[in-house]
Amino acid sequence: MLKENLALVEKEIQEACKRAGRDRKEVMLIAVSKTKPVCELKEAYDLGVRVFGENKVQELADKYEKLPKDIHWHMIGHLQRNKVKYIIDKVDLIHSVDSIRLAETIESEAAKRNITVNILIEVNVAGEESKFGLSPKELPAFVEEVAKFPHIRVQGLMTIAPFVEDSEENRRIFESLRKLSVDIREKNVDNMTMRVLSMGMTNDYSVAVEEGATMVRVGTGIFGARDYASSVLTHLLSDK
Repeated sequence: MLKENLALVEKEIQEACKRAGRDRKEVMLIAVSKTKPVCELKEAYDLGVRVFGENKVQELADKYEKLPKDIHWHMIGHLQRNKVKYIIDKVDLIHSVDSIRLAETIESEAAKRNITVNILIEVNVAGEESKFGLSPKELPAFVEEVAKFPHIRVQGLMTIAPFVEDSEENRRIFESLRKLSVDIREKNVDNMTMRVLSMGMTNDYSVAVEEGATMVRVGTGIFGARDYASSVLTHLLSDK
């Protein structure tokens, strides 16, 4: 089933790129593997997947040790400051930076290791109270502050759109994030590129690609529904 799911997701990304007049190479597919056992990640790896996204620090760190080192790991979940040190040298990109205090911690831990950490700024475009992220109004001031950190490189923006039955309802969310990215790019702020737009998940990634997503985060569409209740991995590795 995993092989068929991956083929379908790939087909839909290609079709969305074609509709938008984009090159398929512009879009990175992140296989969201949270709660999934290592054996399923190995199966995806054998099918060619090299980019995985995790929500929990401890789960990411555990899988990092057990899987091949040519995998590119992305931290896509909310990141607590006291957990930064455990994954800062293991991930290609942190998608969910939404506070100066978190950025300060990333800067401090990166400086200790003399590395530069790539991050995205999380924006709560829809204004959902249940979601993390900066409001669009908070973004300009935040950009100016985070650009000052020498060991952080801002690569773009990320958002989590509302879960909707009709993916078209989220088009305006993705369009808004793209416009925010363009506005920031035009300011030519030092230490940031705005090359990345991480938006779109299983239920709406095609629309996100049409609106300019350069990364889509697909979990259920690849691995199938998550069984949180019976997941031993979730119980053992959950962050508390």
